[in-house]
Amino acid sequence: MLWTLARTYLRPYRGAIALVLLFQLVSTLANLYLPGLNADIIDKGIVNGDTGYILRLGGIMLLVTCVQVVCSIVAVYFGARTAMAFGRDLRESVFRKVESFAAQEVSRFGAPTLITRSTNDVQQIQMVTFMVFVMLVAAPIMCVGGIVMALRQDLGLSWLIAVVIPLLVVAVGIIIVKMRPYFQQMQGKIDVINRILREQIMGIQVIRAFVKGGYERERFAAANAEYRDVAIRAGQWMALMFPTVMLVMNASSVAVLWFGGHRVADGTLEVGTLTAYLTYLVQILMAVMMATFMFVMLPRAEVSADRVQEVLSTDPTVVSAPDADASPVITGQVELAGVGFSYPEAEEPVLCDVDLVARPGETTAIIGSTGSGKSTLLNLIPRLFDVTDGRVLLDGVDVRDRVLPRVWEAMGLVPQRAFLFSGTVATNLRMGSPEATDEQLWEALEIAQADDFVRAMPEGLNAPIAQGGTNVSGGQRQRLAIARAVVSRPLVYLFDDSFSALDFATDAALRRALRTVTADAAVIVVAQRVSTIRDADRIVVLDQGRVVGTGTHADLMDTCETYREIVLSQLTAQEAA
Repeated sequence: MLWTLARTYLRPYRGAIALVLLFQLVSTLANLYLPGLNADIIDKGIVNGDTGYILRLGGIMLLVTCVQVVCSIVAVYFGARTAMAFGRDLRESVFRKVESFAAQEVSRFGAPTLITRSTNDVQQIQMVTFMVFVMLVAAPIMCVGGIVMALRQDLGLSWLIAVVIPLLVVAVGIIIVKMRPYFQQMQGKIDVINRILREQIMGIQVIRAFVKGGYERERFAAANAEYRDVAIRAGQWMALMFPTVMLVMNASSVAVLWFGGHRVADGTLEVGTLTAYLTYLVQILMAVMMATFMFVMLPRAEVSADRVQEVLSTDPTVVSAPDADASPVITGQVELAGVGFSYPEAEEPVLCDVDLVARPGETTAIIGSTGSGKSTLLNLIPRLFDVTDGRVLLDGVDVRDRVLPRVWEAMGLVPQRAFLFSGTVATNLRMGSPEATDEQLWEALEIAQADDFVRAMPEGLNAPIAQGGTNVSGGQRQRLAIARAVVSRPLVYLFDDSFSALDFATDAALRRALRTVTADAAVIVVAQRVSTIRDADRIVVLDQGRVVGTGTHADLMDTCETYREIVLSQLTAQEAA
C-alpha cells in the first residue's frame, strides 16, 4: 500500500524527484571518488615525498568535497519539500474522504481512529518518504559504487565483501520480520489511547460528578501501559539492529586489516590501496546501515499506509447518482412512503413501513417512546442515512435522485446534541448563510430567544465560543443552534428534540417566534415533551419503529392508546384536555 500511495500522490512532483535523484547521484559519486584520491596521495605523494603532488590532489579533494556538500544540501532541500508536499496532499485526501462519509462510515471507523489516521499515520508515511529521498536513494548507489571501486583497488580481498554483505542482510531481515507485528499493534494502541482521552475530556463533568477520577486514571494508565509494553518489545528488536550492523562492520574492518596487513608486509599490497579498500568497505556497510535504518521505519510506515488506504478506499454509502437532478428544491414538501431502515448486520429493523407527509406551512411532530426510531427517521430526510426500504421524497423526487448539496441546502437541521464550532457567535451563525448581515444574525437570535444572553456578553456577536460550545449552557447551546438554522431560511426545518433544555416559558416563546419565519416552510419536530408538539398540525406516533397513530392532539387522545399513555405520563387528564 505504501508504494501505491507514493505512486499516486508523488506523480505531480516528478520534476523535483528527478532533481533529488540527480543531486544524490552526483553527491554519492563525489563521495566514492575521494578514497581513491586519498590512496594516490599516500602511495604516490607521501611515499615518494612529492609535496607538489600532495597539494594538487589535496586541492582536487577539497573541490570534490565542496561539490559533494552542495549537492547533498540541494538534494535534501528538494527531498524535504517533496515529502512535506506529499504529506499535505495525502492528509487533504484523507480529510476530503472523511468529509464525504455518511454517518454509517463514521460510526464504523470511529472518530479517534480517523483522527489518528489523518495525523499520526500520515506523519509516519511522510517521514519515511523524506528518509527515502535523503538516505535510501543514496544507499544503493553507494553500495554498488563502493563494491566496484573496492574491486578496482584489489581483487584479493573481494571475498570479504561476498561474505559480509549477505550476512548483514540476513541478520537485518530477521530483525525486521520480528518488528513488523509490534508496529501494527502500536498504531492500534494509539487509537485506544486517543479514544479514552477523547472520552475523558468530553465527559469530564460526568467523571467528576460520579467521583470516577481514580477509575479513569487507572483506565488511561492501563491503555498507556499496553502501548508502552508493545513499544518496548518493538524497541528491544530495534535495539539489536545497530549493534548487529556495527558488529559486522567492525569485524569486517578487523578482517581487512588482518589479511591486508599480511599482504602489505609481503609487498603485494600498498598501504594507500589498503586504506582506500577499508574506506570503501566502510562506505558499503554504511550504505547497508542506511538502508537498515530505512527498513526500521518501513514496517511502521507500511502499517500506517494500510490504515490510510483503508480510509481512502472506503466508498461512502450516501453519494449523488451520476445522473442526479441538480435543480433546486422549490416548495420543500417532504413525504416518506413505506420507509424502512436497518443498521448493517442488525437483527431487527429500526423503522418499518413508515408513511409521513410534511407540507409547507405546516408543523409535523414525531413522538414516541425512547428507542422507537424518532431520530433515525429524522436523519433519513436530509439523507444522512439511506433508507433500506421505501422512499423519501422531496418535492415529489426521491432524495437519492437529487444532487446531495441541493438536498442539504433545503434543510435546516438542529440535531439532538447541539454542536457549536470553535470561533465566535457570528461565525457559528453564519454557517447557515455566510453572507448574512449583523442585523439578520440579531433577528435570528431574537427568534431563537438567544439575543438576551448574547447581548450580555461583552463582545456580543464576536463573543468567543469554545469547541463544542462548552463555554455556554445546554439551553444557550440549543438556542444558538436554532438561530443558526433560522439564519439560513431553509425550506424544511428539522428539530431533533431541540427544545429539551429550555424551560417551558422559553419553549413557548420560541415556538411562537418561529411561526413568523416558518410560515412557508415545512417544519418537522421530534420531541419527548408533549407541550412542545401538542399544537402541531399533524402528530405522528411511533412505537417500535412503526407508525401507530397520525392526527392532531385531540384526535390522537381519542384514537391512539400509545399517544394517550405518553401524554398522561406528563400531564394530568385536565391539562391534556
